[in-house]
Amino acid sequence: MRIGPYRFDDPVFLAPMAGITDKPFRMLCRTLGAGHAISEMVGSRPELRDSAKSRSRIDHRGERGPVHVQIAGSDPDQMADAARYNVDLGADLIDINMGCPAKKVCSKLAGSSLLRDEALVAAILERVAHAVSVPVTLKTRTGWDADCRNIVSVGRIAESVGIAAITLHGRTRNDFYHGSAEHDSLRRLRDAVSLPLVANGDIRSAGEARAVLAQTGADAVMIGRAARSRPWLPGRIAAVLAGRDDPGEPEPIRKRDILRRLVAAQHAFYGEERGVRMARKHIGWQLEAFAPGAEERRIILKAAHAREQLALLDEFFERRIQLSQAA
Repeated sequence: MRIGPYRFDDPVFLAPMAGITDKPFRMLCRTLGAGHAISEMVGSRPELRDSAKSRSRIDHRGERGPVHVQIAGSDPDQMADAARYNVDLGADLIDINMGCPAKKVCSKLAGSSLLRDEALVAAILERVAHAVSVPVTLKTRTGWDADCRNIVSVGRIAESVGIAAITLHGRTRNDFYHGSAEHDSLRRLRDAVSLPLVANGDIRSAGEARAVLAQTGADAVMIGRAARSRPWLPGRIAAVLAGRDDPGEPEPIRKRDILRRLVAAQHAFYGEERGVRMARKHIGWQLEAFAPGAEERRIILKAAHAREQLALLDEFFERRIQLSQAA
């Protein structure tokens, strides 16, 4: 798959997820085999650029390219300026967020709320695509609700103004993450435009990835929530789709090493206090998947210091490994 000058031999991407796919998590998933990763969304309002959150989100030092930065907002001029700003900081591609269903985003007429105003969609896409020399992509949903599935119209607008690729999450905004993702809309979009297309939504295995690609004619798949507890999943799917051996689920010791590496990276990236807080969600997701309902998980989540957090993780896995060996 190609987007502009960039070729992706393993077309299995990590989805941009606010508060989740920060630089430590993206770098980990890439190391574990994900073919590409897009940053968590960066707001377009210039007055927010110097906040601690924004500074961490625009930090791509040491990250393997191409660097793909997602921007969010509703003002075409601000979005164009945000695209230029991030390209100046090293972005190789820009992604426009028209898919986020969160109320705090939609209440500002950004994210998937934009799908209700196709004239504004066209203005933003055209302004951003013409503002920078790098490829501009779009991540979106099938529409606002079941009565307004307008992705074909939006896709045609995107193609006409120079958008380089589209990622489609197979739900409307009002679906949030309920029910099952539907991919019929992507098939209709595939028939309507010639752009590279990426399928997103409820892809949790290589079998599901294969089925979605065959059903939709998409060029790549994007893994979102399923990667939170299994950061090795995009790489595992990529290996199978490429005809390589399935690496399988990591052994407990390997899971410990992967999680420990991520937690230590977040401590280093954010500093101890914020790093411990940011690591808690990843610890929660991965340990719940590994040992559902374990009381030890709740104890680890209360750790207030980096050394304590890592020591408790080591103790948790040591007990689990001993139990598995004794079974």
